[in-house]
Amino acid sequence: MRLENEVYVVTGALGGMGKETVKRFLEEGAFVAAVDLNVDGVEESDRFLPIAADLTKEEDVEKVFSATNEKFERIDGLVNIAGIAQSATPIEEVSLEDWEKIMRVNSTAPFLTCRAAVPYMKKQGNGVIVNIASISMVRPRPGLNAYIASKGATVSFSQALAIELAEYGIRVNVVNPGPADTNMLAQFSAKEADVEATKDSIFKKSVPLGRLIKPIDIANSLVYLCSKEAAIVTGSVLNVDGGRGI
Repeated sequence: MRLENEVYVVTGALGGMGKETVKRFLEEGAFVAAVDLNVDGVEESDRFLPIAADLTKEEDVEKVFSATNEKFERIDGLVNIAGIAQSATPIEEVSLEDWEKIMRVNSTAPFLTCRAAVPYMKKQGNGVIVNIASISMVRPRPGLNAYIASKGATVSFSQALAIELAEYGIRVNVVNPGPADTNMLAQFSAKEADVEATKDSIFKKSVPLGRLIKPIDIANSLVYLCSKEAAIVTGSVLNVDGGRGI
């Protein structure tokens, strides 16, 4: 098993990509702290720790990592999947409140989680961080201005960390998903759009390989980047997009 007895914090763990990622990591032998805003009804086990947290709040983030370390006695990796979408909106109609909310969730939260995780990894002399961004920051779509800016910031931040943390044996990479078949995809449509029709007419047709990206596609890429198979990979941006970024 490629992640045997390693401890990972996975954010956005109850969403479409998050659930599949947690499942795959457990299958590969990892211990997982699964973080989301609400984990009611999710049961803890010896290898699995659900944690409710608002990752835009410093105190919540610190509790995530202290609780994980208390249960599993180490932290080997962090996978930041948590994020929010933006309905396609002309720039003149984007409120400052909406802009700041998207930036807070998609950019500030990864900063806070990475900042909290790094001391544990430095102490161990190794670790891995993978942040989820978006292929839209490579090939933008109209009206996703704030979302694309937030994901571009995440990529730049991740690469800055990769060079900063290399001397400590900590790898930092990014995955850019293409349009994925999750509930979040519908949230990118304009407010008056037919969501199902948009999935086929716009999102699916934009993928050269001819289908939407599945959560398992992303989960498998995350297993690889966190495994020893990717031991020399850092500062990389992996497009898991069916060719959308070409």
